[in-house]
Amino acid sequence: MYADDETVRRILQDTGDTWAVVGLSINRSRAAYGVAEVLQRFGKRVVPVHPKAEPVHGEQGYASLADIPFPVDVVDVFVNSDLAGAVADEAVAIGAKAVWFQLGVIDEEAYGRTRQAGLDMVMDRCPAIEIPRLDARR
Repeated sequence: MYADDETVRRILQDTGDTWAVVGLSINRSRAAYGVAEVLQRFGKRVVPVHPKAEPVHGEQGYASLADIPFPVDVVDVFVNSDLAGAVADEAVAIGAKAVWFQLGVIDEEAYGRTRQAGLDMVMDRCPAIEIPRLDARR
């Protein structure tokens, strides 16, 4: 288990409302698209991060976390596990407060580095599942 319920609850309720969703594009068939909709319904500002930097769900997209010109609270990662560690390191570099690796995204070394840097981290879980499960609504 890569996060206890208290960490999940803290990220969803207390960490802040600006979520950069890495891998979010206009492709409606991708999981990131639907999860971003759920996050918005629960009051989160969803910032798309994708190489195409296209707007999604009414928010301007950015090609990388470093391109986002305002603070990000949580970095939600929808990339392959072999790319996820670099995204976690970038999240630390931009001053994010937490990193969330989606279902199936696992990098134990990145988890350790991110936690050691002082960020909360969840790995191999989905906020769209956890929000209703923990009743994390504000």
